[in-house]
Amino acid sequence: MIGHRSETSTVGGAHFAFTDRWGGVSAVPYEELNLGGAVGDDPDAVRTNRELAAKSLGLDPARVVWMNQVHGPDVAVIGEPWGDRPVPEVDAVVTTRRSLALAVLTADCTPVLLADPVAGIAAAAHAGRPGMVAGVVPAAVAAMVELGAEPGRIVARTGPAVCGRCYEVPDEMRAEVAAVEPAAYAETSWGTPAVDVTAGVHAQLERLGVCDRAQSPVCTLESGDHFSYRRDRITGRLAGYVWLD
Repeated sequence: MIGHRSETSTVGGAHFAFTDRWGGVSAVPYEELNLGGAVGDDPDAVRTNRELAAKSLGLDPARVVWMNQVHGPDVAVIGEPWGDRPVPEVDAVVTTRRSLALAVLTADCTPVLLADPVAGIAAAAHAGRPGMVAGVVPAAVAAMVELGAEPGRIVARTGPAVCGRCYEVPDEMRAEVAAVEPAAYAETSWGTPAVDVTAGVHAQLERLGVCDRAQSPVCTLESGDHFSYRRDRITGRLAGYVWLD
């Protein structure tokens, strides 16, 4: 895997990978492994980076499915790459096709990778604060269950994201989020209101019966090895990938 701070794991034939910012060809301020195509980077550099990342994971770049993420709750079920079709505005994708890898882009939001290796179903979700509140992760799990997954078999991995100690928000916003998901209520390390999106996601998954869960220890805002929109504003995007043998 490219990048010395990347994270990969395999459970029962389900593969999970989260990139860091190193090992690509993008120039400042997107250096190096920017995988986001809508942040102002050179499209050729993004294309090269996506090829490098996919090949380092043993994936065919043409069989990686990306989303047009909009911070909503919508889910797409897909059996083939988009090809010439417009990439839909969704924040989760689900597949039963073992030859497909699903990808999610983030730079502080929580990337959520899900798989039921027994049923052969995988999902990737983009859970920022609005998406977590709107229920994009429960929606992704519901789509998996409709296709034959069982919550007790689902493996969930969340990747590098801004932590609750750093994600400062106005007190009113924290109250609004906590009214929907109490587990997301947080306080910064300097004592001001905050939101912990990843904690909210894991609480949602626990209520749904998803027990095999793990969380990256990385806070994107604190880590110079990862992109952070809150820290840098103009920056690249990390990716999480999930696929099944």
